Amino acid sequence: MPTRRQLMCALAGAAAGLWLPSTSLAQLGKPARIVVGFPPGGSADLIARALASQMTGYAQSLIVENKAGAGGRIAIEAVKASEADGATLLITPSSMVSVYPHVYRKLNYDMARDFVPVTELASFPFVLVVGSLVPENVKTLPDFLAWAKANPREASYASPGNGTTPHFIGAMLARASQVPMTHVAYKGGAQAMNDVLGGQIASNMAVISNALPQIQAGKLRALAVTGPQRNKALLQVPTFVESGFRDLNMLEWFGLFAPARVPADQVKRLSDQAQQALRSQPVQEALTKAGFDPAAPGDPASFGAMMKADQARWASIVKASHFTPEE
Repeated sequence: MPTRRQLMCALAGAAAGLWLPSTSLAQLGKPARIVVGFPPGGSADLIARALASQMTGYAQSLIVENKAGAGGRIAIEAVKASEADGATLLITPSSMVSVYPHVYRKLNYDMARDFVPVTELASFPFVLVVGSLVPENVKTLPDFLAWAKANPREASYASPGNGTTPHFIGAMLARASQVPMTHVAYKGGAQAMNDVLGGQIASNMAVISNALPQIQAGKLRALAVTGPQRNKALLQVPTFVESGFRDLNMLEWFGLFAPARVPADQVKRLSDQAQQALRSQPVQEALTKAGFDPAAPGDPASFGAMMKADQARWASIVKASHFTPEE
């Protein structure tokens, strides 16, 4: 039988424990995974791996799982079907959130219903690049538009697919400049890039991180970037806004999401962990080097509000393009 002194010490220890932070709240007591809908080595994968390497306090372990296919939709559907315990997370670009609802007749997910926004991670512009099909003396956006007008048979731009953000940006440029350009849709950005490099297609509205190595190697010429200001990795390249196309001020963003019904306190802890990782030097350097702008500090509510505003903007863009929804 315990003595009275032992009982008193035990009670005192229990009472003191009520004032100590709970380790179970600080770390998920099981392995966790971040799912991305694109192959290893791409933009989403780069961001996910940089983040996971610094979120060591979130779970027992945190791995990145690539579920490529269907333009990122396979990954979204997989996370939607997972348990709402915080062990399965999603990193996705904004196209799947803001654009897809307006270009597909039927989606097997609803971001507002099936997911909870955690935090924005990074944003990036697209860059208009030209390859060997375009004469070497074409070095600026006005040069390219003049060449495209004079060479309508060859005036073309590639995108990673119908209904993608680059598809609509190219259509907006053609409409605003009154220079018709043929859209050539590919199944992914890699093939589109290869054909521009090979001289089969004149130009590409590319993800900046994918185009940057080829620009730096002199194999592609960068003419303009979307977004409100010049990109740190391409300071010599003007924005479309600077070039007189104010409506082509747009950025793609990457966001972190959890399945719906994950408790609010856990979402807050997840957001805090992600924010801390984003502020770390390794993540800042990895994202900036690839042409991304790390997101400013925020919270789930502000991220959710930004997401809704982005969806509304893209609804009007898609409508103006007269795009016919697929599937």
